[in-house]
Amino acid sequence: MYNTILLVRSFRKQDRKRLGYGALAASLLITLSFFTVFNPYLGSLPLLSFRLSTWDDQKLFVVNDSSSCLQMVKANMMVYSLFIFEDAEIIPINDGSSSQEAVARDAEMVRNNKKLINDDGSSRKTVNGTIIEDSLIVNDTGNSQEIATTADADAAAMDEKTELRCNIMGRSEFCEMKGDIRIDGNSSTAFIVSSETDILTAENTSWSIRPYARKEALGEKDFARKWSVKPVTSRLDIARCTRNHSVPAILFSAGGYSGNFFHAFTDIIIPLYSTARTFNREVQFLITDRKPWWIAKFKTLFEALSRYEIIDIDDRHDVHCFHSLTIGLKGRNNKELSIDSSTSPYSMKDFRKFLRSWYSLKKITAAKIRDGDKRKPRLLIIPRKRSRSFTNVGEIAQLAESLSYQVIVAEPGPDVSGFAKIINSCDVLMGVHGAGLTNIVFLPENAILIQVVPFGKVEWASRISFEDPAKDMNIRYLDYKIKVEESTLIQQYPADHEVLRDPSAIGKQGWVAFRSIYLDKQNVTLDVERFRPTLVKALQLLHE
Repeated sequence: MYNTILLVRSFRKQDRKRLGYGALAASLLITLSFFTVFNPYLGSLPLLSFRLSTWDDQKLFVVNDSSSCLQMVKANMMVYSLFIFEDAEIIPINDGSSSQEAVARDAEMVRNNKKLINDDGSSRKTVNGTIIEDSLIVNDTGNSQEIATTADADAAAMDEKTELRCNIMGRSEFCEMKGDIRIDGNSSTAFIVSSETDILTAENTSWSIRPYARKEALGEKDFARKWSVKPVTSRLDIARCTRNHSVPAILFSAGGYSGNFFHAFTDIIIPLYSTARTFNREVQFLITDRKPWWIAKFKTLFEALSRYEIIDIDDRHDVHCFHSLTIGLKGRNNKELSIDSSTSPYSMKDFRKFLRSWYSLKKITAAKIRDGDKRKPRLLIIPRKRSRSFTNVGEIAQLAESLSYQVIVAEPGPDVSGFAKIINSCDVLMGVHGAGLTNIVFLPENAILIQVVPFGKVEWASRISFEDPAKDMNIRYLDYKIKVEESTLIQQYPADHEVLRDPSAIGKQGWVAFRSIYLDKQNVTLDVERFRPTLVKALQLLHE
């Protein structure tokens, strides 16, 4: 070391400077020679994946610049995959540069094949930071969340986490799934793709679901279309996506007893509310066994729960792809017209508040009548047109008016919204047991329901259909059980006939035989004097 220092000091300052320049030039020459000789054997730099965590609502701006300092090196290109979790968003800003900045908006958008929009109106689809193709966004504005692409969306779901849970033990059957989900209406099958080789993705494993929330009736022929849930391990054996969606989906049936107003609410509308409400309208409804008139009838409620147009999933032309799907409806309680708040974040109180909001029902609480009050409580009589109708509705109305009721006689029709407003304006609702009494959902708090129970041991049906639900809705309940003399059955059968003498014997013959007589053939002629105390009791309740 001492000899080296002595040697350096023996040169003049100018000579040492020249020597330094020479050494630098020699180093650059050696480096250049190294890359020239070994360049064919050098591979491209590995892909770098950066996971950036941000808080909700934060945005990451990516700027493409044509300057050399931001240009990607064409040889040995490094691509950065940016994943923004939660609800963060990446917004690309292009300034005309020819460089292709590989950016994915967020994990959700990667899964659903979202695309980045350039200044020229085209879009570049990205998967894990790699641009796949140029295509156009079909429905980028308005209330549609559908993204149309020109190629299959397989790669976008490669890293999708798979979850599958089916419940076939309760009163309604349903499956919940997350991952790469493909719905093929042609085969009535929902495929879920997973790379895992566990029991769920074993060969020939599948579940059969009828997405209608009344399991005890699912055995009836043509009751509701049957759907299959099929886990698969390979995308090669299933149909490609033709329509991709960015929001969760709920698939349910409008078949079964949906034409009956009571069953429409207890089997579909209320369970749909329990299932869909948590999505805050960001959910796509897929309907099987579609009935256009039925959808039109409840259009207000469907729009209240989803801001997207309902899709007829029985259409066999498309394969719809989602990252989250529920087949069937959750929240179907063992009780009719009710929600079990111990297992659901919602209650019937919440549901009735929801109805008041979307149907613009102004009356929240029934009238409270005080002594000397000149106001008359409003009584609505549902007469029914077919079976179980009142044959002397005029006499009933006169009796009620003599007791200081303001009487309205009205029959529900296809205009749910209009009739809901009439119901909501009343304090007391009365009618013979039947689907029309389902309109109690629109009554104000503390209103009164008077259910007229037909002859023939119908008490059990009256109790589970309306008496028990009324209590959960904060509606006070009264009933009036008619005698055989008030039934028109006495005009159809001899006095000693089994139908009049022993209704329980008819019940042992089965539900169809029982219904055909006591529900389908019977009308009611009320004994108004016998019925008077029931109306008086209702008045007393309104004074309390």
